Amino acid sequence: MENRRISKQVRVGDRVLGGGAPILVQSMTNCRPDDFEALSAQIAGLEEAGCDIVRLTVPDMGAVKTLARLKESGVKVPLVADIHFDYKMAVEAANAGADKIRINPGNIGGEDKVREVVRACRAHGIPIRVGVNGGSLEKELLEKYGPTPEALCQSAMRQIGMLEKFDFTDIVAAIKSSDVGTMVSAVRLLAARCGYPLHIGVTEAGTAKLGTMKSAAGIGSLLLDGIGDTIRVSLTAPPVLEVREGHALLRALGMDETWKLNLVSCPTCGRTKIDLVSLASALEDRIMKEGLAGKKMTVAVMGCVVNGPGEAKHADVGVAGGLHEALLIRRGEAVRKIPEGEIIDTLIEEIRNF
Repeated sequence: MENRRISKQVRVGDRVLGGGAPILVQSMTNCRPDDFEALSAQIAGLEEAGCDIVRLTVPDMGAVKTLARLKESGVKVPLVADIHFDYKMAVEAANAGADKIRINPGNIGGEDKVREVVRACRAHGIPIRVGVNGGSLEKELLEKYGPTPEALCQSAMRQIGMLEKFDFTDIVAAIKSSDVGTMVSAVRLLAARCGYPLHIGVTEAGTAKLGTMKSAAGIGSLLLDGIGDTIRVSLTAPPVLEVREGHALLRALGMDETWKLNLVSCPTCGRTKIDLVSLASALEDRIMKEGLAGKKMTVAVMGCVVNGPGEAKHADVGVAGGLHEALLIRRGEAVRKIPEGEIIDTLIEEIRNF
């Protein structure tokens, strides 16, 4: 998109983050950090779902050893070690092969310990993600500003400054809040004050339904502003669902590099005389199954002859429903009528031949 904020570029494993690169979708494992078999299976499922980066908590040496074993086993998706409080775990995770370290420099025990983490990450050529959460703001910032966007932004800039003090600039920054408006405002402030790639998301967003809505509102607002290099749709749900909803959000905004096809379908009304709901869903499934989502085109599936022909006229190919049939329209020209049972096959063939 033309107004996209172009940040510093960093590498996370074999992925490029920031600098105008495609927006990456993340999730986090939720099984025991020392359970190699469970982690392997969950990471494989996330990768199959299209997850670009996987984060896992590393609270102790058992988790560090499991991380090392995962890397030795040939896991391809980049793994991020999530560290809280113990700087030694960050150092050990870097030595174990983590592709990125996530810390809050302010809660790991002082500058000497931050220096040790920086030294380990620099030695292994991996970035550090600075994480600031609305629930863990510094006391003095809370007293001065309250739990506001300005407080969150200043906290993030303070954490970034601790890394820059040691000439470390392979940084990814994140501000999270469970309040959508606070998160959006804070990230906008941060985007204007630093040039690092930004990880965005609504933390503790909630269940699959409400959490997805919150994430769509918050993440979507920022992405439309041109802000954001990687996203996580944080849900109280299986991690694979986070990935699916993340890609669905990018697709809805026209920002999913793997899905260029624009499928337009009407919401239906009393005029609809074909089973458009099932038809549109089945068509979407076929498009994905047959690997046609990369076609850069617009396909319109409309329910009736009132708005259908007009809407489909602006598509590369489309149909306008009638009584158990549909009119096929190609680049604004009516082609022929199709029996209802042949609509999907006909559209798939049109898409394939586009």
